[in-house]
Formats: sequence, C-alpha cells, structure tokens
Amino acid sequence: MRLDFIRPLYERRGPYASVYLGALTGPERESHWRGVRDRLDHQADQATLDALEEEALRAAAGRALFATHGDVVVAESLPRAPSELATWTPLPHVTPMLMARGENVPHLRVIVDHAGAELTVFGCGAPRRATVAAASWPLQKTAQGGWSQKRYERAVDETWEKNAAAVAQEIDEQVRRVRVEMVLVAGEPKSRSYLLHHLGTKAADRVTMVEHGSREDHGRFEQDVEQALDDWLARRRAELLERHLESAGPCGMARVSQALREGRVHAVLVPGDLPAPVWIGEAGTQLATDEGELRHWGVEKPVRERSDSALVRAAAMTDAELWFTDGVPEVAAVLRY
Repeated sequence: MRLDFIRPLYERRGPYASVYLGALTGPERESHWRGVRDRLDHQADQATLDALEEEALRAAAGRALFATHGDVVVAESLPRAPSELATWTPLPHVTPMLMARGENVPHLRVIVDHAGAELTVFGCGAPRRATVAAASWPLQKTAQGGWSQKRYERAVDETWEKNAAAVAQEIDEQVRRVRVEMVLVAGEPKSRSYLLHHLGTKAADRVTMVEHGSREDHGRFEQDVEQALDDWLARRRAELLERHLESAGPCGMARVSQALREGRVHAVLVPGDLPAPVWIGEAGTQLATDEGELRHWGVEKPVRERSDSALVRAAAMTDAELWFTDGVPEVAAVLRY
C-alpha cells in the first residue's frame, strides 16, 4: 500500500482528533456525534470540533476523519462501518482506516474497441473516467465484394489501428502520471492486439488481459478485474515476504525504526495494529524505542505515541510501502539497499 494519500496529515503539526463513525440515519447520526464530541470536548479545540461536525453528519457506510487546528485534513469514506472511536493524540490514529480500506492498487481499467476506448483511472482520489476516440470512419467491414473490397478493408484496419494508437498514447500518459501498477484491458480482440503493439514498454509490462467486458455491456468485467487485483496483491505480498526472508531484513520495532530513520526501507510489513508505545519527535522519521536515542539525535522533547502511528508516518514521509500480513510475527521491513 502506498501512503501518498495520507501524507498531508504529516505536513500539519498535531495533535490530531481521529474519529471513526458507523452508518447511522440522520437523527441517530446527530445524537451519536454529540456523544463523540463530548468525549473530545476537553481535549480538542472548538474550531477543530466544529470542522469535524460538518463532516461527521454526512451519510456513509463508515467514516474516518482526521482534524487539527480547525481543519479536517483527511476525510475517508469506508466500505463498511468501523468500530467507533475518538482519540486526541500527537499523530493521527490511521491504522483502523488503513486496515478497513485494504491495499488499493493504483490501476487503469480499459475497455477497447474499434472506435476507441473507455478508460477509468484508479489512483489518488476518486476514480476518473475518460473516453478516447480518434478516427470515426470507416469502422465497419462489409461483405459487398467488388474491386474496391480489399482497399476498403485496409482502410478499416488502418482506422482501427489509428484508434488503438490513440488509446495507447493516453494509457502511456496515465501510467507516467499516476504510477499505476496494473493496466487491465478488455474488449475487442483485434483492437487489443493493436493496442499492445503501440504501448510503451512501461505500460506494456503492466498489462493484464481481462476476458469479459465491452463498452455496451460490462458484464463480468468488474468481477474479472477484482480477481486480477486480488491475484496481483497476493503475488506482491508473497514477493515482499520472500525478499525480506532472503535478505534477513530487520525485524522488531527497534531495528525497523533505525532503518526508517536512515531512509532505507522499501516496505514495512505489519502483522496488525501495534498499540505499544514508542518515542517520537516532530520530524517524520524521528521514532525510537528508547527516549535517550532520540535525544541523542537532537530531539529535545520526545513524546510517546502508538508504534503503528509512528511507523505509518515514517513510511509515508520516506515513500515506503505499508503491507498488513500475517506472514510476520512482528513488524519487519524490506530494505531498498
């Protein structure tokens, strides 16, 4: 899991109110919010509570809200109702949100045909859909025969290929901008073949063909896509575990903290929530199991914080991935070098 989407949380100084709310009807939501607000009332400032209230009353299956100094910095809708929680801590308590959200694979869904393609980008923020079309004639082959038949069919093939090339150009651009991990392609077989021919190497290496789906009828397309994403996640998690074991990567909070401070971590592997306290400073990579160690590094006033909250901040600020897995008994890391 890449953590770009929560990096804004660590660009603002805390403390943070972290609020998790379930799915309630309008009147229930208002009544429940008053109870949550009462729990935070003697800790959070009035401006922060007011900002939270506006977001808390919106309908959703579940909500995770993180606010400080009068602003809701991140508001996330969750696919299912979380365990309700309200905390006021130095760092935002994001672990329940990350575990409920699951690993999101930045990817591109493409349904291509002779006229172009429908593209949907799943990366940062809400999904973005676009339609790509180039030449509109001629698109259909005929069986009329005659001396011009072969020339007409060549023109049709050229139109199909021109449209596929336009789709490939858009895919290459999205792969460059969004850093997608997968390009999932469904649609007309001939157009898929043309598309692969025109894709750049970076995008082509990320292509997975999906059996079902057309622009007129998605049918089993979404189901096939979800299965492909699950398979990719399973392979990725297994690959990271293997790399960790083969390289005897660091295990335990002390060693992983040191590697994060040094900026050497490619991925943090976490068995679940880690409530045990560690010491942190204001900078993103200032974390240690020993208070004296942080003071040695120049932190004048270390404060105590949950291990998982400190790990997530350090991973986000060093562009490291975070993966939840039962394949490790304690926090572990895969190193960049």
